[in-house]
Amino acid sequence: MHIPHHDNHNRAIVDCNDELTPLCYFNIVKLNKGESFTSQVDGYETCIAPATGSVDVKVGDSNFDAVGKRMHIWDGEPEGVYVPVGATATMTCVSKNTEIFIAGAKFDEVYEPFVVRESDIDPVQYGSDDTKTHRKIKHILGKSPAGKVGRLLVSELFTVGAGGWSGFPSHKHDTDSLPDETRHDEVYNFRFNPENGFGAQFLTREGEDMGEVYHIRNSSTIQIDKGYHPCVAAPGYEMYYFTILGGLSQRPLHQNFDPEHAYQLKTIPGIMDMVNKFK
Repeated sequence: MHIPHHDNHNRAIVDCNDELTPLCYFNIVKLNKGESFTSQVDGYETCIAPATGSVDVKVGDSNFDAVGKRMHIWDGEPEGVYVPVGATATMTCVSKNTEIFIAGAKFDEVYEPFVVRESDIDPVQYGSDDTKTHRKIKHILGKSPAGKVGRLLVSELFTVGAGGWSGFPSHKHDTDSLPDETRHDEVYNFRFNPENGFGAQFLTREGEDMGEVYHIRNSSTIQIDKGYHPCVAAPGYEMYYFTILGGLSQRPLHQNFDPEHAYQLKTIPGIMDMVNKFK
């Protein structure tokens, strides 16, 4: 499903127990300096990740000051705060303004809150200009998070340069059949540089020759419940997407690559490093 950009008034874009992607939660919160917002999500662990700007975050008795150091998604590294299941988190804007992503995954155990600083970010870059797959991934809650996490994976994905493919070779993760595949619901929020950029999100169900294609623009949200789902940015535009993965039975992601295109895993430089960072 494609959810076009709209003013969500700080209310969940993908709420708890969503019919399409029940394992994921997603909200965007916008604040001006001095304004506060309180988030409390029952049944979901969450991650507060400023897209831009800086916030002080209070989770129970824990205080994390000045989370977020950049004023543009393409400048600097992300930061975030892990919020345990059902905990109350209050974020207060300490910059001129801020836009905050709140990512969540369904879970039933309560862990401890922690902060993810720039130095904790786990990056990987792979692909090449020749294969039109050159991109960088910055894991906020990746393979080795700064603290204990249940089912939630949170990352930022960038095309390197203007235009090109992402999520290719085509893969899916809608069935628990280890060691080949895990069930992970997924939610994306896209951004483009310049902001008038655009791209396309493909979604093809297993066994189908033709699938759906969504025209994505700045701040488009995409929900992926099942199927193969590569995407592409138009020439001349950088593409970014904030990625939320919620696992059904485990946190590590095992991707099942489309047999028709899986041979290209051997042609894209460094792609297996990317695959392994999600496990």
